[in-house]
Amino acid sequence: MIKYDVIIIGSGPVGLSLAKSLSNSSFSVCVIDRQTKEDLSEPTYDGREVAITHYSKRILKEIGSWDLIDDDCISYLKEAKVINGHSPYSLHFNFEETNQTTLGYLIPNHKIKSAIFSSVTDDPMISFIEKANSKTFNINQDGVQVELESGDMIHGDLLVAADGRLSGSRRQMGIASEVKDFGKTVIVCKMDHEIEHENIAYECFHYGRTLAVLPMVGKQCSVVITVHSDKAKEILDQDDMTFSLDIAERFNHRLGKMSLASDKYSYPLFASHADHFHAERFALVGDASVGMHPVTAHGFNLGLRGIDTLTRVLNEAKANNESFYSQENLKKYNQTHQMNTRTLYYGTNLIVDLFNSERSSAKFMRRLALRFGNNVWPIKKMIMDQLTETK
Repeated sequence: MIKYDVIIIGSGPVGLSLAKSLSNSSFSVCVIDRQTKEDLSEPTYDGREVAITHYSKRILKEIGSWDLIDDDCISYLKEAKVINGHSPYSLHFNFEETNQTTLGYLIPNHKIKSAIFSSVTDDPMISFIEKANSKTFNINQDGVQVELESGDMIHGDLLVAADGRLSGSRRQMGIASEVKDFGKTVIVCKMDHEIEHENIAYECFHYGRTLAVLPMVGKQCSVVITVHSDKAKEILDQDDMTFSLDIAERFNHRLGKMSLASDKYSYPLFASHADHFHAERFALVGDASVGMHPVTAHGFNLGLRGIDTLTRVLNEAKANNESFYSQENLKKYNQTHQMNTRTLYYGTNLIVDLFNSERSSAKFMRRLALRFGNNVWPIKKMIMDQLTETK
């Protein structure tokens, strides 16, 4: 019988990043997922662009994924502006106010997924079971046994759930999770434009919807629209010309003429936060632990921060000849990652509620918040440090 150090359920980018991070630390890992290796090696374009912080770049470099991402698809975020309604005033972040040459990086989601999978391919410390579903699992003092729907049994010392916001593994362990349904839908697409974007990212809080315009390589941008779900179909059904004219108008023609350059993709919008991230021989990572609203671009970055924390905790236990899978040890991961996520989670949800409210008091608070953020340097520095810190 083969017994792995760690079994990971879920082969998303966070789950695979954890597998590689643990492999680099001499842990044997088994990844279980319903997808095939072919699906993971060549993921399809899904309309999503991911903002990567400097901290996340460091982690991706350490696990060997960053250098597998084609330089030609990486866009450097030099500035970011937050706009309230049609006001010309903006909360403005500039890389020149930091010690970095860029605030962060914008990369197509499917390119990140492909690079991470390539980094784990042929790793002798990582076994991958494809086209497999976990039927149930049992955890006791002797270890973890995962039963697959095929009837096969997988044995390990620690089970990690990386199976998404609606994690079945989390539910089976009886770990409660707060879920906030925003009642909204995110629509994403790629657009061409005639005026240079100058590597500036925009988040425009219009009334009734939000519009993010994120600079891609060349004269292209990623457009992210957030609307009440009952309005989404109307936008998805718009013909290309009507849609393009509407976006250019809503963006005040900052980029000149705009034209749709991809299909439109839609995703339901909800956030979640597990009450705790560990149990006996069990841990949560990625969206199974925290699923963020995308407005502050913390989702994937928090996922990588979580696997960095978990790897460090497991390594320290192993170095001290302790049981790395013990609940006492996993509690250290839980405490650290809860501290890293709770303030951001609730703070982000508060910002979203404030900037989407139609109340006159909320509109006043929005104007006040933007000016406060611009003019109170400690607050502004704290936000930029989230983007540019590497440790």
